[in-house]
Amino acid sequence: MPAGEIAILSALAFVGALIFGTTGFGGALIAVPLATHLEPLQFALALYVLVDMGNALSVGLERPKNAVRGELKWLLPAILAGTAVAATVLVNLPRRASMGALGVFIVCYAVYALVRREGQGRISPGWAWPAGLVGGITSTLFGSGGPAYVIYLSQRGMTKDEFRATLGLAILFSISMRVVAFVLTGLLLDPRVWIAAIFVVPSALIGIQVARRIFLRISREALMRAIALLLFGSGASLLYRALGF
Repeated sequence: MPAGEIAILSALAFVGALIFGTTGFGGALIAVPLATHLEPLQFALALYVLVDMGNALSVGLERPKNAVRGELKWLLPAILAGTAVAATVLVNLPRRASMGALGVFIVCYAVYALVRREGQGRISPGWAWPAGLVGGITSTLFGSGGPAYVIYLSQRGMTKDEFRATLGLAILFSISMRVVAFVLTGLLLDPRVWIAAIFVVPSALIGIQVARRIFLRISREALMRAIALLLFGSGASLLYRALGF
């Protein structure tokens, strides 16, 4: 791969890791769609699942004792089912259709993130099944199940520490299942993915370390709004390309 392309992919991993390390999710929603301007979606998903795995291990294992185990008991089986469903679709998904679907998914989540208001509502644990199923599907197809998990867990009345720890472990499990799915479907058997990962993964790990400093200094609300705006632009660019403009 050209050195310039490796540099761009590494920079995207660094920016994605900043977001992941600060919010606990969302890095791939930035990195994957932008990387598809250089590489096919399947390559980008395979490369950044290795990046996400490093990020998730760093963030998800920070304070696992704060996680609410009851929530994970409901979420994890549904995530596994969603991953299995999506893995059978991914290898046969046409490039233009996959870009368009990813663009729609990102734009919809960005709009939701911009208009939603933090509340104290509490929903039934039964909603963990659709949240986990959707998260498993979008994690495998688009590189991020985080939005579905965030929407559900944010309405379960947890403290900030419980929310971050539970989300971190859910995403770690989701990414682990995605790695298994990509091995079984052959996406992670491409030598180019591993060659690129030698340079790209360290950039992400540096980003995680920087994110830990940012997390202590920036308002979460301001950060989430900035990310939502960035996601909207990223998703819109994919829709533009998918529609052939």
